[in-house]
Formats: sequence, C-alpha cells, structure tokens
Amino acid sequence: MAKAAGGRVGALTLMFDLIIPIGSFYGLRVAGVGTYPALLAGAVLPGLIAVLRLIRHRSPDRLGMLVMAMMLLGAGVSLITGSPQFLLAKEGWITGLWGAWFLASLLRRRPLAFRFSRQLLEGRTGFRPAAGPSQKLPVPSWDDLWESIPGFRRIWRISTLIWGCALLADAAIRVAMAYTMPIDVVPALGGALWPVTFIALQVITNIYYYRAGLWRMLRQPAAARHA
Repeated sequence: MAKAAGGRVGALTLMFDLIIPIGSFYGLRVAGVGTYPALLAGAVLPGLIAVLRLIRHRSPDRLGMLVMAMMLLGAGVSLITGSPQFLLAKEGWITGLWGAWFLASLLRRRPLAFRFSRQLLEGRTGFRPAAGPSQKLPVPSWDDLWESIPGFRRIWRISTLIWGCALLADAAIRVAMAYTMPIDVVPALGGALWPVTFIALQVITNIYYYRAGLWRMLRQPAAARHA
C-alpha cells in the first residue's frame, strides 16, 4: 500500500512539473506577455516549487538537487544571454543528465534500472512463486536473485543501457527542436514527447523482460533455483 501511495505521489509530482511550465507559458502568451518572459516564468516556477518541496519535506537527494540547480542555473544563464532557445533546450539537458546517470550506474555493482524497479515490483502478489492452496512459499529476495542467477543481473544491466540510450536520444531531440523549430510550438511538442518516450520505453523493456524470462525468475521458488 505504501509503495502504491508513493507511486501516486510521484506521478502527481511529475504531472505538475510537466503541466506548470507549459501551462504558464501558454497562459502568459494568451495574456499578451512576450515570448521570452513567458518562457522564463515557465523555467523559474518549477525550480521555486522544488525549493519549497525541499524545505517542506527536508529530504534532499543528490539527483533532485542537481536537477533543481540546473533548472535555476539555466534560467540565470538565459537572463544573461537573452536566448529563448537556451531556455527551451534546458529540458533536453536535464533529460540528458538522467540518461547519463543511467549509463554511469552500469559501473556500479547494481545499476539504476534494478534499483528503481525493485521498489515497484519486489514482493508484489503477481510476482510471488506459484503455490498450492495449503502452501505459503517465501517471497523471492531480489538480493538472492542477484547473487544466484547471472541472467537476472544481465537483465538489469541491459535494461539500464536501454533507458540510458533512449533518454539521451530524447534529450538530443529536445535540443534540436529548441534550436530549429518556432518557439511557440516547442513547449507543446516537448510536453507531448514525454509520454511518447515513456510509453515506448515501457513497451520495449517489458517485451525484453518477458523474452529474457524475468517474470519466470520472479515466480520461481527458491528451492528450484538452488536445485
């Protein structure tokens, strides 16, 4: 229940972080505000909201702090340069940071896809070992799976590579749109690109998980794995 609630909170946070910059930009444009001030407002508001969220919850994380700093730095640099294209490209740089973080985690013992997916999947009813009505088999530990099944480790390294490369490609598209397309259409296109990237990644990785046997590994009793 707690994990589900956390997922809902995360989804709402992402929705507001996406809607606020786009909505404020087009709302200000309709009100007659110039392109650059409207873009600047859309860049500053999420950063201010992130600061308030940090003060309220008092639970900073390094990546969140880095993203917030990039957002505020991007707004500050654009004030100096006066470049709306730089402000528009900011989303691409932040997405690229996520992609680089995924790829860099491949150098660590457990990559990022494993760490994120574990919070969502470990212990869920649908991924418990099959048992008869009178049996209660233990929920498989992902630590045990990681240590005992090489294929399990390979799955998370490959899926981390997929996410990292896809996020870098998404970032490149955003930067290209910022510098080649009309300014007034880029925020809407950038917002539409988020669900396209996310859904495509979900479909690709879930097909890969199925073909690589992840779901079977999660449902396999521990006794069978060590037989």
